[in-house]
Amino acid sequence: MGAATKRKTSLTLDSAVLDGAKELGINVSAVAEAALAKAVAEARRKTWLTENASIFAAQSDWHERHGHPLADIITAPGGSSWRS
Repeated sequence: MGAATKRKTSLTLDSAVLDGAKELGINVSAVAEAALAKAVAEARRKTWLTENASIFAAQSDWHERHGHPLADIITAPGGSSWRS
């Protein structure tokens, strides 16, 4: 895989926090990028869950009515709750 394309941006940060980071040798760009990547991933996860909530509900309803097709072999905690 190749290196990611980088793009300059401007941030407004608390001056005391920024001074502390500089004093400690913290790479502000790397920390900001990692935090932003985490926030984007979490926002995408929440969006996906929201967009698919009706599908999860329908699946859960089906399992409530019919039981899980693999209930006899489910050994995980809660497996017994999937039996008809």
